[in-house]
Amino acid sequence: MKKFILIFILLVFPINVFAYSDKIIVGGETIGIEVHSNGVYIVGFYPVNGKNIGEESGFMIGDIIKKINGVDISSINNLNSILDKDSIYKFSIIRNNESLVIPIRLELEDNILKTGLYVKDTINGIGTLSYIDPETKVFGSLGHEILESKSYSKFEISDGSIYSSTVNSIRKSTNGNTGEKKANIDKSNEIGNIVLNEGTGIYGKYGDDYSNREILEVGDVSSIKKGLAYIRTVISNNTINDYSINILNIDESNSTKNILFEITDKNLLEKTGGIVQGMSGSPIIQDNKIIGVVNYVIVDNTKRGYGIFITKMLEEGDRIIS
Repeated sequence: MKKFILIFILLVFPINVFAYSDKIIVGGETIGIEVHSNGVYIVGFYPVNGKNIGEESGFMIGDIIKKINGVDISSINNLNSILDKDSIYKFSIIRNNESLVIPIRLELEDNILKTGLYVKDTINGIGTLSYIDPETKVFGSLGHEILESKSYSKFEISDGSIYSSTVNSIRKSTNGNTGEKKANIDKSNEIGNIVLNEGTGIYGKYGDDYSNREILEVGDVSSIKKGLAYIRTVISNNTINDYSINILNIDESNSTKNILFEITDKNLLEKTGGIVQGMSGSPIIQDNKIIGVVNYVIVDNTKRGYGIFITKMLEEGDRIIS
């Protein structure tokens, strides 16, 4: 059985109903990503005075805290500012898209007020910029959603940013063990804001200079064929290169795994061992058209992976301006 892993947005066509542009700027550079949650996630528990007060109160990993005693919760700092005494508080949470209210009595331990809950409100990582629409400044990246790592559920975001980033090393992939890009993220250089985190990728408005960038035609699904294509990505510093792949299959019925391919470029295989985490979002180019975006690696055979059709990402990104 094959195993898969995630690899952690418009002008009108003359003859179709979609609003995305028929020519877009092709990405390929590594970007730093930071997203903030819509609410505060519970990601674990710890004992307080020898008691598991979080679990015993009925909380679960993946619960999203939205309110405490009727006050909206937007961040961990916001949460901490409300909890000021060892008393019972009513936590309004979202669990599996349902609203619940759970009371919990907080306790003092070593003169510190504690909930027994580990919480998270931010996720940081790297990926690859997929495209920028030159008409709308909408960008897309990743080709899959950002997940909360403990509950493995989609991270519900309030906002986020992308930053310039420089790849400094790569841990190579081997079959059964996916490697990763390691990069320095320059938080002083924000290049865009994130407004959507969806199953097809992350999307937002690009804010950096994109003049003199290559613009390619969008390849329609009907134009994609088996055989030679290229992925555009960075494996060292900020140098973007194209690397050869062989498209093995095209599946229009799958929601995100549309293009099955195998890396054939010897230089890329030598340096990465196959697909590595951080390649998510790398554009797939065939016949000088952008046709898709790398989004998954096959863990048992890291030379192989999947891509999503670029048209699916463009349709999702169109939501920002529609």
